[in-house]
Amino acid sequence: MNAAYEKLLGGRSGALGLLVMAVLLLVVFPLTMDMFRLNLVGKYLSYAFVAVGLVLCWGYGGILSLGQGVFFGLGGYCMAMFLKLEASDPISTKIQSTPGIPDFMDWNQITALPAMWEPFHSFAFTILAVLAVPTVLAMLIGMAMFKRRVGDVYFSIVTQAIAAILSILIIGQQGLTGGVNGITDLRTLMGWDIRTDHAKLVLYFVNAGLLFGCILFGRYILGSKLGRLLVAMRDKEERVRFSGYDVASFKVFVFCVAAMFSAIGGAMFTLQVGFMSPSFVGIVPSIEMVIFAAVGGRMSLLGAVYGTLLVNFGKTYFSETFPELWLFLMGGLFIAVVMYFPNGLAGLWQTQGKRLMGRLRGEPKPVMSAAPEPVKTAARPANPETKRDGIEPGATLEASK
Repeated sequence: MNAAYEKLLGGRSGALGLLVMAVLLLVVFPLTMDMFRLNLVGKYLSYAFVAVGLVLCWGYGGILSLGQGVFFGLGGYCMAMFLKLEASDPISTKIQSTPGIPDFMDWNQITALPAMWEPFHSFAFTILAVLAVPTVLAMLIGMAMFKRRVGDVYFSIVTQAIAAILSILIIGQQGLTGGVNGITDLRTLMGWDIRTDHAKLVLYFVNAGLLFGCILFGRYILGSKLGRLLVAMRDKEERVRFSGYDVASFKVFVFCVAAMFSAIGGAMFTLQVGFMSPSFVGIVPSIEMVIFAAVGGRMSLLGAVYGTLLVNFGKTYFSETFPELWLFLMGGLFIAVVMYFPNGLAGLWQTQGKRLMGRLRGEPKPVMSAAPEPVKTAARPANPETKRDGIEPGATLEASK
């Protein structure tokens, strides 16, 4: 395995972990779940893009962002704008006062399509916007903060404030964004009905493929010199700065990568669920996305995916089985993970899983080496004479005789 594949796969154990996840997501789930449940898993995997990005910027870079929902929502809204324009052709909207514009604009007495919506008639521009708009916003935020050496808890608070501001802005601009309801009733993608079971299955595999692509790209970053610098900046930022590296630029870069991953997840969420609303942009969803990474293990890209699946499966199961208690049960799950598994699922695998696999393969238990016997030293006399200035006690007296 050459160096390039080492960076991509993370060695033999990393390749095995990717293979297990690929079998689970691409074979086991599609064969054992009905379309409704599989579509739910696809929705959960769209959140996993955010968790993978948080592993890079928080776990390795030490940048805790509490506003990743901003980038998730921006990517989702960009895709939703294209889908909504396609669903708002003059024939489908002929009963409106102004045919050819989205229905919520007609309800708000807007008589012409706003200029900011015009470019989203193009699918190519939409794909570019999904990637570029959140990345540019993350770059502006990062440069404004990191160039001034604003970090730690202050950066987290600022990102949380940005999430609140954008959520309020989207709700307030109802004629442009659909307001609190968001952009709904999305039907086709370039004439292809995305509401059919076949379309949902195809979109699930596309979603999983893009997620694996982001994981491989993240592993390539972590296996490079930049990955080692991220860890060094997290632990000893001043030492890295004094070594001549531009710490702020590295932080901006990894923050932008995490934002781009989140935006891809938002776009895939919109395609699979069929709507986008400000409820995925604010503070609460952003904090939940951090919990996904924490439960899976903030130092593991694969662990972030498993953590996302576990938390969301738990939310679905508890809400269906214990509708009055599910919030308390989820809170208990989070507390238990923080108290007993601070390194998440990945840390649990490192400490217990590998030991169990070794036992199944028949490997002997590691034997603790015996403690070395203490070195015996001669007892000192009660009042020893001291050696001063390199002369033995009594030597001066002997010389004078």
